[in-house]
Amino acid sequence: MSPKEFTESLGTTVRARRGSLSLSQSDLADLAGVSERFIRFVEQGKTTVQLEPLLAVLGTLGLELAVQAAGKQSKLS
Repeated sequence: MSPKEFTESLGTTVRARRGSLSLSQSDLADLAGVSERFIRFVEQGKTTVQLEPLLAVLGTLGLELAVQAAGKQSKLS
C-alpha cells in the first residue's frame, strides 16, 4: 500500500468514526488537543501529518494504529 493510499484510508476511517460519534471537526480537535486544521489534513489524507498528534486523534476516537509484517492487509482499527 502506498503512503497516499494509506493516508486516504486512514482519513476515511477517521471521518467515519467522527461522524458515528456525532462530533464536528472542531469538537474532535478540542477533545484531542489539536487544531481543526490538523483534523482536516488527516481526513483529507495528507501524507505529512505528525505522528504524535495523529495518535492523540485516534485515541480520542477509540481507534489505534497497528503495524504488522509486510504482505498482510494493513489494519486501521
